[in-house]
Amino acid sequence: MELLNIKAKYRESTGNGPARVLRRMGEIPAVIYGPGKDTVLLSVLTKDLGDILKKAKAGQALLNIEIQNGTLHNRTAMIKELQIHPLSRKLLHVDFYEVSMDRKIKVKIPVVTKGIAKGIDFGGMLQVIRRDIEILCLPVGIPESIEIDITDLNIGDSIHVKDLVLPQGVEIPVDVNYTIVTVLSTKSEEKTVEVEEDSEEEAKAKQETKTGGKE
Repeated sequence: MELLNIKAKYRESTGNGPARVLRRMGEIPAVIYGPGKDTVLLSVLTKDLGDILKKAKAGQALLNIEIQNGTLHNRTAMIKELQIHPLSRKLLHVDFYEVSMDRKIKVKIPVVTKGIAKGIDFGGMLQVIRRDIEILCLPVGIPESIEIDITDLNIGDSIHVKDLVLPQGVEIPVDVNYTIVTVLSTKSEEKTVEVEEDSEEEAKAKQETKTGGKE
């Protein structure tokens, strides 16, 4: 995965007032922390962070943070949390999580389906249960997505975590085997409706029998 550069500055002030001042200046408050590391207060240019988010998703972007405060200081990190205004969608705050390039980390990766399931031709419906999965890998080995070929899926077939072909160096962090995609039968739903309708007609017929067909 590409290492994206972003510049940052140390800051000392906290609270809503200083944060509003930063935003008026085209910056947003940020923090960086990591295993065994103290939390450090930073600020970054809103435009620079916006450019980063156009190139990579927030949870997947691998960053080289250039902290400038007299001397240049580089720290490798990922975006841990991103606060966005619910109405204006403006960036408000960002948390950076420092990572070690030789230590595996957990990250969520989107699942992308390839092909058209053959079960759809027989009236089936594709259902994606999980649109992303959590993996464990080195920061430089984070894949953009996990591709799943669904061409051979028939009605009732599923693809589970254990069926995935993972890139080299990538593993599933926990021993689970949940379903990712499946092909459902829509005909079973139609049969259920028909049975329910028959049951209503039978109930009506029984009622008429009891009353002698009179209202």
